[in-house]
Amino acid sequence: MESVANERHRAPWNKGKIVGQKAPFKPKDIWALRVRLQMENRVRELALLNLGIDSKLRGCDLVGLRVRDVCHGDQIASRAVVMQNKTQRPVQFEITGAAREAVQKWIKHAGLRSDDYLFPSRLHDSPHLGTRQYARILGKWVRELGLDPADYGTHSMRRTKATLIYRRTKNLRAVQLLLGHTKLESTVRYLGIEVDDALEISEQTEI
Repeated sequence: MESVANERHRAPWNKGKIVGQKAPFKPKDIWALRVRLQMENRVRELALLNLGIDSKLRGCDLVGLRVRDVCHGDQIASRAVVMQNKTQRPVQFEITGAAREAVQKWIKHAGLRSDDYLFPSRLHDSPHLGTRQYARILGKWVRELGLDPADYGTHSMRRTKATLIYRRTKNLRAVQLLLGHTKLESTVRYLGIEVDDALEISEQTEI
């Protein structure tokens, strides 16, 4: 009975927090962070950063990757396909040279095998890095860059490359596929663009 009462009076996780849409990182911030992680030989974090930016995956999908998801034999693949937890639909992403190099170095450094999780947890009760652990790591990056932690979250990683691609191409359909959204409206909301502009762009990119 007491536990039920505690459940009812437990404060919500977001009490007192700003929970609006998180900002994407700017390219200069990503490069500054990469240089810092490389200089300090933070191998796991560099692999997590580069793969997080390239993959545009939600945090739960990123931390749940296994080595075999991004490797062909002993080589890091240039492209990978992952089943999304939220939609149960596959999404494909490119792994750039910098990310392949960082991930390869991390796999060798950690002695990981094909079936192992790519980012194993250092906590005994979790087989891989948890989403909260990932959020804490990202929060540390944000503070190191001198940015406001209230403006950034794990979705900042997911939005960074997608936003950059949209700004360069104005191709909503392409960004929708890259993010694995089932509806174009979701991509519109995610990018934070005006609906009228989105409809106009969509008409121009119809096949």
